[in-house]
Amino acid sequence: MTGRAVLVTGASRGIGKAVAEAFAAGGDRVAIHCRASVRSAEQLRDTLPGDGHVVVQADLADPAAVRAMVDGAAAALGGLDVLVNNAGVFTPHPIFDTSYEDWQQQWRATLDTNLVGAANAIWCAARHMRGRGGRIVNVSSRGAFRGEPGQVAYGASKAGLNSLTQSLAVALAPHGIAVAAVAPGFVETDMVSEHLKSDRADEIRAQSPFGRVAQPEEVAAAVHWLASPQAEWASGTIIDLNGASYLRT
Repeated sequence: MTGRAVLVTGASRGIGKAVAEAFAAGGDRVAIHCRASVRSAEQLRDTLPGDGHVVVQADLADPAAVRAMVDGAAAALGGLDVLVNNAGVFTPHPIFDTSYEDWQQQWRATLDTNLVGAANAIWCAARHMRGRGGRIVNVSSRGAFRGEPGQVAYGASKAGLNSLTQSLAVALAPHGIAVAAVAPGFVETDMVSEHLKSDRADEIRAQSPFGRVAQPEEVAAAVHWLASPQAEWASGTIIDLNGASYLRT
């Protein structure tokens, strides 16, 4: 088999789709993960350049399903060289407009997918990479640093994902596995389409001095580089991709 074996979670649309396309364009074989959008994932698989691409399905909040998904991807691709943890949920739950019961549900659902699901995928993937090396790239968020007042569980999950990235960068380096993350701001995807069509659209674009939001391909380019052989020394890095809309020290 030629190229690397790459698993991208949440790859049926948005950033994940652009990431899958970037790896396929580079000659890699891609496992396209989806939770429910099987048709979209299959359509993407059929349009990717090269061959050997597959679709894998799992609810990332289900640990058993995550393990089966990662192992299935590795079996279909002939191993696993790269994992991109892109899948995530983003649901508004303002503290004074959310019932206590819904508050509990939002926290469980968000952390189970965005943080625990990603951690479980890494646990499973690392076992396929051990002895051959690999790359793990996590898709975090500007909200991990700036805060997410209307989606506090989301912001907390991404802050946890950053810490997970740095802890595992140290733990996995002796095994030749580099771990890094990207932290995008607003990206023009289905997840934020309602915001970009609302009365806040101009305000959102004005957050960046470039006067726009990111395109998925811009995030995918950074992910693709972090997964490259040349980027091993970037392990532990969290790259801000927010068009200077939020600057941290």
